[in-house]
Amino acid sequence: MQKPDFHDAVEEVLKMDSSYSEDSYYFLQEVLLQAVDKQRKASGGENKHVSGAELLAAFRERMLKQFGPMSMTLLQEWGLSCSEDVGKMVFNLIEVGAFGKSERDQEEDFIGVYDFEEAFVDPFLPKSKRLGKKSNDSHDFSAR
Repeated sequence: MQKPDFHDAVEEVLKMDSSYSEDSYYFLQEVLLQAVDKQRKASGGENKHVSGAELLAAFRERMLKQFGPMSMTLLQEWGLSCSEDVGKMVFNLIEVGAFGKSERDQEEDFIGVYDFEEAFVDPFLPKSKRLGKKSNDSHDFSAR
């Protein structure tokens, strides 16, 4: 079976599931191509499979590099709020034949890989405001 043109595949996916924007699928395609290229270079030209975790790492890296502090806003506009959403997009593209998969690939590979707030908002906050970090608000400045 011949892979469909990516544009046609995205149109087909959007007819089935309009949860995510067209732009998000094109961004995901760029991320996958980048991840495959990175793996190919690291393995000396050998084609290797990109896992869900590797794809999500590339997704985060590209998102932050390309969109910086606007990343979370754009992700929300695209309909994405968690790593599972990226997995759903991947499997939508697999379903229409635009992406391939190995027998080990599962949508569950994308569940809880990282928190979007921590991944896309925290890097731009002052250290005292970042999730998972306690601020030094233990000072009591009330009058005595």
